[in-house]
Amino acid sequence: MLEHFFECYSDLSGLIPCPVLGSMTPLFIPNSRIRPIRLIGLCASLITFLYPPVPRIQFDPSTAKSQFVESLRWLPYENIHFYMGIDGLSLFFVILTTFLIPICISVGWSGMRSYGKEYITASLIREFLMIAVSCMLDPLLFYVLPESVPIPMFIIIGVWGPRQRKIKAAYQFFLYTSLGSVFMLLAIPLILLQTGTTDLQISLTTEFSERRQIFLWIASFASFSVKVPMVPVHIWSPEAHVEAPTAGSVILAGIPSKLGTHGFLRFSIPMFPEATLRSTPFIYTPSAIAIIYTPSTTSRQIDLKKIIAHSPVAHMNLVTIGMSSPNIQGIGGSIPPMSSHGPVPPALFLCVGVLYDRHKTRLARYYGGSVSTMPNLSTISFSSTLANMSSPGTSSFIGEFPISVGAFQRNSLVATLAALGMILGAAYSLWLYNRAVSGNLKPDFLHKFSDPNGREVSIFLPFLVGVVRMGVHPKVFPDRMHTSVSNLVQHGKFY
Repeated sequence: MLEHFFECYSDLSGLIPCPVLGSMTPLFIPNSRIRPIRLIGLCASLITFLYPPVPRIQFDPSTAKSQFVESLRWLPYENIHFYMGIDGLSLFFVILTTFLIPICISVGWSGMRSYGKEYITASLIREFLMIAVSCMLDPLLFYVLPESVPIPMFIIIGVWGPRQRKIKAAYQFFLYTSLGSVFMLLAIPLILLQTGTTDLQISLTTEFSERRQIFLWIASFASFSVKVPMVPVHIWSPEAHVEAPTAGSVILAGIPSKLGTHGFLRFSIPMFPEATLRSTPFIYTPSAIAIIYTPSTTSRQIDLKKIIAHSPVAHMNLVTIGMSSPNIQGIGGSIPPMSSHGPVPPALFLCVGVLYDRHKTRLARYYGGSVSTMPNLSTISFSSTLANMSSPGTSSFIGEFPISVGAFQRNSLVATLAALGMILGAAYSLWLYNRAVSGNLKPDFLHKFSDPNGREVSIFLPFLVGVVRMGVHPKVFPDRMHTSVSNLVQHGKFY
């Protein structure tokens, strides 16, 4: 009977209807019945999260081919089909997406009192789009779906953001991420013209001329670099984080930035290997600048959320250095930080959200001495800070160390700058913790103190358990992705 269950539910086609149906059901329920709406959204997201272990159990790490492949004739007269599948590179993105959405719904459980039905619908639609992007094997839909992800995020920032500048931040986020993809839209017809199809598995076996590779790589780089985000097109990220609600910051830090790095791994590097090798200095330079610049600029910030918002920029640019180092250590080491980046910055944003819910301010100068009045939150903040510093034993360390090794084999100067950026990142993380938690109380500004309640602690626990689990037992990453990474390196002749 168990084998029959796996046969029926191990394909990816069963994963998509869960968030889609969950997003549609609340539309038929009156707004006055907000509790059933929240329960439906939470149950739909939990069912989606519990679904991935089935393909994860049956996933065969010994092959680099896409598994659980689904095909649907979408535009057959143009030889355009709906292809989905997962391999060692995309498996962790699916699990990360389904892990974060139930937490985001739980975070907004009491805060999203207005338009609660619309919030649940937007969250589940965003989950559906992110899962589809992670599994997509068609370059055309790989363009369409990522460009659809900013739409629910735009609504969440613009409607539920707590401050007056939320509309400007929402438009800035949407325009930056959308305009950068115009060049990608021009590149897809060229791929279709040469290959005769948009099937990614066929495109990977097609040899493009060097000049065409360079043009297509530049087009894809213009699209993916904004989503990472890389310097200097990172301006939208801190502003969006500051103006988004806590739940929006959690999902914004945990998932959308992976669209760019996943696009590099899935699209740019394997399809245009010669252009990737030629453009390595072009990626190294802004990435190294970002790793040094973003930790340095935090000392000028006064908003706790904006200080934390610079952390994802530095971490994701370290990932781009790893992906641009054409060796197994660099490319393989770039995947664990992307998975680790899912729980670490969101946990820090949740800590700031807890403080904001109680004191209605995020200005750093108002805080201090929380360790004596909110010991549980202080402990959680310290654990998250250690993970953000990439301390040994946490999930961040297991990826950043191989990235440094891979980058050093390619360019010792870049590896040195990356290491310096890690030190600066650790310094500003400790500075932030010391400023917000240690020191003396400031009763002139803050009067009421209360530790996180049971619901809030239960939201923090999955993040802390995930960080420690990946840090103490990291073997799950190389076991699942080694074959796919080796195939990517050999396909590009990077060895």
